[in-house]
Amino acid sequence: MFLKTKTRKEIALEFGISEKTLGRWFKKSNLNIPSGLINPFHLGIIYETFGVPDITKTA
Repeated sequence: MFLKTKTRKEIALEFGISEKTLGRWFKKSNLNIPSGLINPFHLGIIYETFGVPDITKTA
């Protein structure tokens, strides 16, 4: 799977949650995701932790 750089807003929309909730998920799971754009490496960690969202539901 090819991953591209994404914003927190894009990731939150994929999961169907708010950016604030996404931040809470990161904190609860002790994920240290740097501020700014999320690179493919960190995006992979997020998807490993929370699963890959079904983007067909959000479309």
